Amino acid sequence: MFDLTGKAALVTGGSRGLGRAIALALAGQGADVAVNYRGNAAAADEVASRITSLGRRAVTIQGDTAAGREACEAIVRAALDALGSIDILVNNAGITRDNLLMRMDADEWDAVIDTNLSGPFWMTRAVSRPMMKARSGRIINMSSAAGRMGNPGQANYAAAKAGLIGLTKTTARELASRGITCNAIAPGLITTDLTAGLPEAATEALVGLTPLGHVGTVDDVAAAAVYFASDEARYVTGQVLGVDGGIVMGS
Repeated sequence: MFDLTGKAALVTGGSRGLGRAIALALAGQGADVAVNYRGNAAAADEVASRITSLGRRAVTIQGDTAAGREACEAIVRAALDALGSIDILVNNAGITRDNLLMRMDADEWDAVIDTNLSGPFWMTRAVSRPMMKARSGRIINMSSAAGRMGNPGQANYAAAKAGLIGLTKTTARELASRGITCNAIAPGLITTDLTAGLPEAATEALVGLTPLGHVGTVDDVAAAAVYFASDEARYVTGQVLGVDGGIVMGS
């Protein structure tokens, strides 16, 4: 068990899937949570209600992290106003727009890069100043096994998730002297809304490549996020943790 009592977390894309699970797991260990969402207010409210039922404070913050610097700064300001601090940032918001490389158009490329890579950059930039002032902080980026090994039909997604690993390592080096850590989680095949639409044959193929031989759950990923957010991970930074059943091994 990790004690996050007195900590405040901001989770982007926190209304569903991995973000929802992470928000609830952080609250379950004592953190207050700001749940960022883009469009589904009802889903965000449900997560916030679950958090308050655990005895923690919760706030929902509408905002599109893909919209750039000002939008991300507004999300951070709202979280600070509501909770007083941001001790933990989880850059989770993400989308897919799959297509083969030769068929992928500019809109499909830009949408994924803006959401999955540029959004985390602007969120990290916005939160770094209050964390530096506090001389403490935990930044957790949601990468993917696709960013480490590539995946046919996902040039945009794999590129963004690979870029996020580079952003993680650079952030870790730049902010370490101020007591701020930055780590990434790289899930493999996890049961979420994003993977529910995969053809059965594709799912079976990925499971076949996974040494543990089964699909992971959102709780598997949330447990890793709780660890990175905790004091027990105070000497861990710039790392990529694969929660992927072993589909990717090595650096």
